[in-house]
Parts: sequence; C-alpha cells; structure tokens
Amino acid sequence: MSETPTEATDVPEPAEEPSYDPAAPAPLGIERTPTDNAEVDAQLERLGDVDHLAADGHVEVYEDVHQGLRNALTALDAGSSPSPSDFRS
Repeated sequence: MSETPTEATDVPEPAEEPSYDPAAPAPLGIERTPTDNAEVDAQLERLGDVDHLAADGHVEVYEDVHQGLRNALTALDAGSSPSPSDFRS
C-alpha cells in the first residue's frame, strides 16, 4: 500500500515582524562659525540640511558639501599660486 502525501501540521506559524518606528529627524544643534569665505560658509550652511533628513539622506548632503569644499579650496589654490612672471628678476 502506498502512502499519500499529507499536509505538514508541525510547521510553526511565522512570528510577527516587530514594529519599528524611528524617531523623526532632529537638529543636532551644532553651531557653525562663519569663515569669512562666502563659498565655504555656503557649504557649511548646507550641512544644516541633514538636521531635517533621515540618516539615509545624510550621505548625499555630505558628498555634496565635500565636493563643494574641494572646489572652494581648488579655487583658493588657483588664485594664490604664483604666476610665471613672479619668478622673473
């Protein structure tokens, strides 16, 4: 006599997923001191945008600010580098 397949009755029901409700974004309250350089100050102010974003949105702001600061530093270096005429006597 062959056995017919039966439904498994010993399979436990899946547990409910625990609910997770993260806290809303909140400002860190970090003071940003002006540098007297408009480009750098604008980038530092941009950092304040993360105060209103969830953590997964911070990376985009940080990368944007990092690139902006690199551009500002490059511009400062380009403006302060000596020209070839400065080496002529």
